[in-house]
Amino acid sequence: MLGVRCIMETNYTFKFNSSTALSALKAGLYDPINFYQARLDLFNLSVMADYDQLICLPTLTAIDKYWYQIETARKVLRQLGGRALLADEVGLGKTIEAGLIIAEYLARGMVQSMLVLTPASLVSQWQSELSDKFNIATITTDNRDPQQPIDEFWTNNPRIIASLNTAKSAKHYPHVTSRTWDLVVVDEAHHLKNRTTLNWKLVNALNKRFILMLTATPVQNSLIELFNLLTLLKPGLLQTEAAFKKEYVDSRNGRVPKNPEKLRSLMREVMVRNTRALVDVKLPKRFATTITVTPAAGEEKLYQDLSEYLRSSEDKLDRLSRTNLLMRAGSSPGALADSLKQLTKRLPDEELKSLARRAAQVKQVEKAKVLVEMLSKSSQKTLVFTTHKATSTYLAQTLQAANIPFAEFTGGMSLKQKDEAIAAFRDTVSVLLASETGGEGRNIQFANAIVNYDLPWNPMKIEQRIGRIHRIGQTQDVFIFNFCLKGSIEEYILRILHDKINMFELVVGEIETILGNVDDEFDFSEIVMDIWLKHQVKPELDTAFEQLADNLLKVKNQYQQIQELDEQIFGEDFEA
Repeated sequence: MLGVRCIMETNYTFKFNSSTALSALKAGLYDPINFYQARLDLFNLSVMADYDQLICLPTLTAIDKYWYQIETARKVLRQLGGRALLADEVGLGKTIEAGLIIAEYLARGMVQSMLVLTPASLVSQWQSELSDKFNIATITTDNRDPQQPIDEFWTNNPRIIASLNTAKSAKHYPHVTSRTWDLVVVDEAHHLKNRTTLNWKLVNALNKRFILMLTATPVQNSLIELFNLLTLLKPGLLQTEAAFKKEYVDSRNGRVPKNPEKLRSLMREVMVRNTRALVDVKLPKRFATTITVTPAAGEEKLYQDLSEYLRSSEDKLDRLSRTNLLMRAGSSPGALADSLKQLTKRLPDEELKSLARRAAQVKQVEKAKVLVEMLSKSSQKTLVFTTHKATSTYLAQTLQAANIPFAEFTGGMSLKQKDEAIAAFRDTVSVLLASETGGEGRNIQFANAIVNYDLPWNPMKIEQRIGRIHRIGQTQDVFIFNFCLKGSIEEYILRILHDKINMFELVVGEIETILGNVDDEFDFSEIVMDIWLKHQVKPELDTAFEQLADNLLKVKNQYQQIQELDEQIFGEDFEA
């Protein structure tokens, strides 16, 4: 009989809840309803017990899923009991692995409530990744209705993404820790390395059934940090700190393991660490060039006057508005004009109105001229990224006037339109004018050049753009052209990222880890904006940005030392 054969093939012994259905089967009576119920019980039990196949995979069509990521998810689910440290080397997709595990638990009905804790700068990124790639809806502490009582926010929402700093604050801590979570995910888990901090105490206090902790650098200074992390996953696994030191730590500085094989055997119960050597990730080289454009006199004076206005307008404009205006000024006069026009509707400031009129009157943009010259001489498949709609519209008109064929890819297009744009880019045109989300989840590795026509101030967003084509499956060297106006804040940003810390030579994902090691509160875009607004004279600006660059270079060097330490401790013994 089919039901009996299913039982034998699963290699598990099940106890049916439906005695009526079993009686019917034994008696050879095939009542359709009873027989269906027996088969349904069997299926549900087999799904719950067997993780050889991930049942969520057929539904995940928006991501490339690599074998080692699937194997990691299966190992965490089947062998590690849903409590694991995901410590892959940078760039291998720990977020994808966590997403697979989350999606599988949800598909099996084993998880209802979920909390993701992450640095503040990554909250929105986690929300979009879970939504776009895994179709998992969440709410974040960033978009919490301020009118809603805090206790209701934490009680009524089943899937929450929160910044670690918000969750541990005095207002939120009692509510986060008072409820039970089916699954907790902690990104950049090395922020939990110290048991005396509120970070560690918060996660330790959470009532949680499953927990995933993600970090590429499990040990940064001492093996005690590893003890602290693993204690959150499986309390008692490594006994007490004193016992751990006696058994496993063989040096005064705590960095050299004693009984390394025994320690690794214990860590295999909670840890997966894939390496690029194992998965054979051999990406082609990438080359970055900064194209500094001298603006026309009108553009330059507009940018200078706007900067001066923003420096003196702290009492008129909030920080977000000032940042938005300066970013739009770096994108295009049209983008700036749009924002200024909207702003003057609620703030009737004559100087703002004057700036808006001047921005709208700029018809020829030097940056666009340089782009046209570059694209006219190239046949490479090139992604041109812009952030603002007005900039995209202006560039589309400029490319049409220059008889340069192109396709457009924007977030507001229908699925059919997006498919057609990618097909045109692949088959007939050499340029794709793309918005911030351009090509997300799509195979466009046939392209090998990127133009950042405007530059995000968040280095992780720059990496996301590059990651559209510099990823597994790319066979050509990748060329990145970063545009900026001479004398703009973007010029300073590129001096730091390109010239000082060589961001574009790093492995994809390393810049995120490096900046994450600066400080829990560190926000690159906020820091550069603060420097720009505080200093008016060029020598002062140069000095302040150089100091920031030196500090980041120190952090980068520390990160490289941490990498060497982790490689010595873990090697390749924890792969999926």
